[in-house]
Parts: sequence; C-alpha cells; structure tokens
Amino acid sequence: MAHNEAVDVVLVGAGIMSATLAVLLKELDPTIKLEVVELMDSGAAESSNPWNNAGTGHAGLCELNYTPQAKDGSVDIKKAVHINAQFEVSKQFWAYLAKKGTFGSARAFINPVPHLSYVEGDKGIDFLKKRYEMLKQHHAFETMEYTEDKAKMNEWMPLMMPGRPADQHIAATRVMHGTDVNFGALTNKLLKHLASGADAQVKYCKRVTDLTRNGSGWTVTIKDVNSGNSRKVDARFVFLGAGGAALPLLQQSGIEEGKGFGGFPVSGQWLRCDNPEVVKHHQAKVYSQAAVGSPPMSVPHLDTRVVDGKTSLLFGPYAGFTTKFLKHGSFLDLPKSVRAGNIGPMLAVARDNMDLTKYLMSEVMQSMEQRLESLRRFYPEAKAEDWRLEVAGQRVQIIKKDPKKGGVLQFGTELVSAADGSLAALLGASPGASVTVSIMLELIERCFPEQYRSEAWTTKLKEIFPAREKALETDAALYRRVSAQSDAALELAPANTAAEHYA
Repeated sequence: MAHNEAVDVVLVGAGIMSATLAVLLKELDPTIKLEVVELMDSGAAESSNPWNNAGTGHAGLCELNYTPQAKDGSVDIKKAVHINAQFEVSKQFWAYLAKKGTFGSARAFINPVPHLSYVEGDKGIDFLKKRYEMLKQHHAFETMEYTEDKAKMNEWMPLMMPGRPADQHIAATRVMHGTDVNFGALTNKLLKHLASGADAQVKYCKRVTDLTRNGSGWTVTIKDVNSGNSRKVDARFVFLGAGGAALPLLQQSGIEEGKGFGGFPVSGQWLRCDNPEVVKHHQAKVYSQAAVGSPPMSVPHLDTRVVDGKTSLLFGPYAGFTTKFLKHGSFLDLPKSVRAGNIGPMLAVARDNMDLTKYLMSEVMQSMEQRLESLRRFYPEAKAEDWRLEVAGQRVQIIKKDPKKGGVLQFGTELVSAADGSLAALLGASPGASVTVSIMLELIERCFPEQYRSEAWTTKLKEIFPAREKALETDAALYRRVSAQSDAALELAPANTAAEHYA
C-alpha cells in the first residue's frame, strides 16, 4: 500500500496570514517541513491583493470606529491602543526580515503616508476633540495634532478643502507617521523567501477537497485544478488561512470548536483615481465617521495608495452583497455553508440586523452619480471623469452563537483552533492583515505550546520581537526606542530622524 506524503504543516491559502505563519515557523525551526497550497495561480490573489483592501497600516491613528463613544460622552481608547501595539509587533517582524536582507527595499511594500481623521458638525467635532485629548496622553499617540483651523486643514488635505461652504464646522487630527502597506507585495515577498529555503513548498492551482482526522494529525486531500489529479498529504498541523474559504473548510474538518459558526459575505467597491494632477494634491489617508445607522465597515475614507511604485487615490468603501465567500468563489458558497449547528445563529443575526440588510441593498442599488455624491462630501470638486469603480475583495463577517441573542455578527477577526492544537482556522476581516503577526504568534502559542515555551523558541522570539504588545502599551521609553528602530529598518524614516521623531 502506497504511503501518503508527510509534512509537519499544511497551510491552506497563499495570503498574508499563511505566508506570515509559514515564515515565522521556519524562523523558529528551520527543520519544519511545510507546504502552502493555493487555489489561484498566484499568491495574494484574494483579500491580500493591493486593490482588494485599503492598504492602511491599521494602527488606530485615524480609524474612528476603534475609539467608540459611550452614551455618557466618554471615549474608550483601549482598542486603538491595542491595535497600535499589534501593528508595531508586525513592523518588528518586517524590520527583522528587512535587516536579514529578505526583502530588498521595504519601500516595495510599505510607505509613509500621514493618517488623518476628519469630522463635520458640532457633534462630530466634540467627539474628535475628546478622542484627541484621550489619545494624546498615551505615548503611542503623542505626536497627534488637532485643528479646527481651515487654513491648517488646507495644508493637511488640500484636495478636500476647496468648494466647501464657508460656515461649515469641521475638524481634523493628523499623525505624520502613518503607513500605506501593499499587503500583496509583502505576501509575495514572504512566499518567495519561503520557497527559496529547504523543506518549504508553495503550490498553486490546488484545491483542498477533504480533511480527515489521522491519529493526532490530519490527512489533507489536494486536487490539482488543471489536471484533476488528487494526492493525499499527512500533516501534524493544518492552518486554514483561505479568507472566506476558511469557513467551509473548518466545517469540513468537523472539529467541535468550529461548530455553530456561520458567515455573512460582504463585498466591497472603491472609486479609484489615477489622474496624476488630482493624486498629487492628496498625500494622506483621511478617515471619517460612518453615516448614522450604517455598519462599522462602511467608514468612508479617501486614501493615498502606493502600488508597484505608482500612486493612486481610493475612496470608499461602498458595500455590496453577494453569496460568494471569495471574489473568485461560487454563488453557492453561502447556501452550502448552512448547517444544523449554525442555522439558529444565522437566523438570529438576520432577525437582529435588518438595518444592515437594508443598508447593503441600498448600497448595491447605488448609481455612479450617487457614489460620486458620497465622494463630494469629502472632495467637493471631484469630477466624474477622474474616477472609476474598482471591485474590492470579499469579506466574510463571522456569525457566532450567543447565549442571549442566539447569534451575533462580528466585525473582527477570530482564531478558531482544535483542542489538541492540530488545526486552526482564521475567520473574519478588519484589521486583519495589519495585525497578522500578533494573531499568528497567538496561534503558535496555542497550537505549538511545548515548542513555544522551549528555550530555543523563546530565545528566537526575543531576537525577532524586542517588545510584545503589553510592554508596548505600558512602557513609553521602550515603545519609542523599538518603534524608531523598526522605522529605520523599514526606511519609514532616515535612521537619524527616526530617533528624533520619538525623542
């Protein structure tokens, strides 16, 4: 009887999550044998593709939904501080690889772009001012500036100011050291680095058709989409990092921890401008508040994007609805994901989120002119001929069981792992890619507990990560020093000014 091929780790999906986990594991143990399998014919073809996401290095600097306001008017900054620390951990990993010479120039995937928040009306201004006053006290946000002065805003966001009513009440905050990240370029650099080493393969045009328990590990059936041939691979650990396709695979595994999860697919669209005369007047990512009654993922923003050395502007996102779980998926993805164990939570979410359903339908029905009207609230003098519609990636928001409501819709990222640590899946969306490294470190701790605590792995982790999230959140001097070192290695600031920036 022929034996199956055997590897230590199979990673499904060649996006930022799998690429990060695979490279991290090889850094910790170069002898690990692993295989990445991807359905498309290249890496980063779905959510990690640069045009399928905003490319914001999410660090809580400008995203107003990370600092919710309570009914008493107080602003909670905990989530923004935590996401900021997580992004700094990601930067440490990229800086470590850049110093090793893994990447060539880091500018191929990360560029400095100021992060701004912009609000209108007295209520918005009151919120932004409180947010600024709270964040400014924390070392991670100490360089944040606030203004209600239109002349100052004209310097910060010159494209957005002409054509506004003279009596309009507006305010903005700015942090100069924000970033634009091309997660597609980063993913492909990681995959190329991975494939150049021993005992690591990245295989494209491969579909996982079956996952079966095999003792303490798994047998993974992998079909070649071109030839139709299948092969079986035995793995000690399987990671499902296939974006929207992770949910059906998790269901296929049958692990207890995956029961009860459902998915709600939301598609996205952007308006994109490549006209250099327009693009040169906007060097920032400017986030505002979601319209009343719309979900957190609908926060409008006008972004500088740097993709393959070319600068464009993106505005959006405009939400859409389709039953596909991937941009290149099938319309049967959603109906096929319904199970006895998740139909209750899914129906409860449908009942409790009628507003969201109505919102998505109204977004789908929008004309180009209506989309331009939303853009003109940001950029009053926008001309239709400068903008075109770009279809973004699919996001599958998680539906999970809830003892009180039956089911709740989550807008974050969820790591689901088997009790024995033999399989893990990543579900959900934003801030996803920006905090990948923190999520993968959590996965390693959970699924490789003995190695994680071993002296060899502990020593290596300290070398790669001089400071982890809790220390970054609480130790100002450490934060400043480590952040400046990362910025220098990633060419986000010249070596001498990086230190001055946090001095």
